Amino acid sequence: MALKHSYTLLAPIYDHVVSGPMDIWRQKSLARLKDTQDKKILINGIGSGLDIPHLPGDGIYTGTDITPAMLKRAEQRARQTSLNIDLQIADSHALPFADNSFDAVVMHLILAVVPRPEQALQEACRVLSPGGSIYLFDKFIRPGQLAISRRLLSILIRHIATRTDVVFEDVLASCPQLQVIHDEPALAKGWFRLIELRKVTS
Repeated sequence: MALKHSYTLLAPIYDHVVSGPMDIWRQKSLARLKDTQDKKILINGIGSGLDIPHLPGDGIYTGTDITPAMLKRAEQRARQTSLNIDLQIADSHALPFADNSFDAVVMHLILAVVPRPEQALQEACRVLSPGGSIYLFDKFIRPGQLAISRRLLSILIRHIATRTDVVFEDVLASCPQLQVIHDEPALAKGWFRLIELRKVTS
């Protein structure tokens, strides 16, 4: 089953699954957005819009997701705020934006969901301006970590919900323009991590 279709089915219960203990880490991740006035910020994989209530009010936001049912829920959240935010359907593997379009990119619980995380990170890097940052909150296994149960689980659920076998360092290796600025363990004994990347000037 394609993720677009599976997340259409998951949309009514998605918030109950990924909120709760994750909310504090979502807020902590978004608190890293500084000096956002008139800055263009992409929320890549905005889902049902759980990030929206925690976004600084002075940025210019674009939120994308591949699933219309999820975007409908994000639109409902956006209407409850005064944010300058445009929501549109887009595939993280092929973003419909020009190079260097955004000052920052937020990717929460998306890089370890998409079928091709390397391509998704490459696209985020492409649309990010030099000197800009990518803010990640997601689950990654460490290089060399056996994580047998997580790897086996990924075989079962990767096509309907999420992947549990993504090694971040392998994904990052596909984007030489990105440097790790911050890497902090979060939930599940460090399985979930808060990561900040910066696009270096060429």
